[in-house]
Amino acid sequence: MIKRLILALSLSLPLAQTAAAQAGPVANRYAATIAAAERFTVGDTLVERHGSGSPALILIPGLASGAWVWQETVRQFAPQHSIYVLTLPGFDGHPAVPGKGMAAAMESVRELIASRKLVRPILIGHSLGGIMSIDLAARYPDLVRGVVSIDGLPVFPGTEQWPQAQRSAMSATLAARRSSPALFAEQQQQYMSGTGTIDMSRAADLARLTAKSDPAAVARYMADGIGLDLRSALPAIKAPVLVLSPFAAVDGDQLQMNEEGKTAYYKSLMQGTPNVTVQSISPARHFAMFDQPQKVNDALRAFIAGLPR
Repeated sequence: MIKRLILALSLSLPLAQTAAAQAGPVANRYAATIAAAERFTVGDTLVERHGSGSPALILIPGLASGAWVWQETVRQFAPQHSIYVLTLPGFDGHPAVPGKGMAAAMESVRELIASRKLVRPILIGHSLGGIMSIDLAARYPDLVRGVVSIDGLPVFPGTEQWPQAQRSAMSATLAARRSSPALFAEQQQQYMSGTGTIDMSRAADLARLTAKSDPAAVARYMADGIGLDLRSALPAIKAPVLVLSPFAAVDGDQLQMNEEGKTAYYKSLMQGTPNVTVQSISPARHFAMFDQPQKVNDALRAFIAGLPR
């Protein structure tokens, strides 16, 4: 399991260029289409605001992703909630800021909450965005009403037994990694078809979107993510937490666990969180909001409805 996960994280297979990586831009069915009521920046982070109502939702995409990840969620929840969709520096064509990574991005979320006077918003993050949401809820427990993390955990799965020296060494290796735009695009194709989604007809379109990100920025955020172990901070979280655990039976042999086993494993990594639920989303891979959009949004709706006001 750990070998597959580290390979997926590093996106570093030495692949040759293909015609797909060299092709010019074409229409993409998954590109963002919902016009925002407002677009602005907080720090170096791009924010798109939709809808109205409370509690507010802050949607944080994962590695190399943009607002296009949350289009169906925005459609379903904007009539009842103010929604703030973030795009981190270096992702989805938003300019990178050399030397800045996850810490600066988290500060922009805190600043967004303060500047817009959001009263205990709900943080909803995918992958890296989920890690950030968990970290923010631990750092600022009184600012957050609830946390949803889609396949983002306080420690990278498979590394939970690593000593800090090993974690720091891997982080440094990833931070130094560089890819040409063509190679990066090819790596995204490999990742999406093997880990990102169960629908191969969808993988190429999603990979073309993630390939718009800056390779060096992606490497920086990957390094920050694997360098973290937030488990000791979990008891500080006051808000209820929902972790959505994607599972695809086709990956069971590689993961060396079934659906129940993966759910139990994710629960073990969240141990110490005062109020946490781990819910499986199946069949789905890492981008569960595309493989199972209705199941993901139903889980969000039920979680939000159950939060104390």
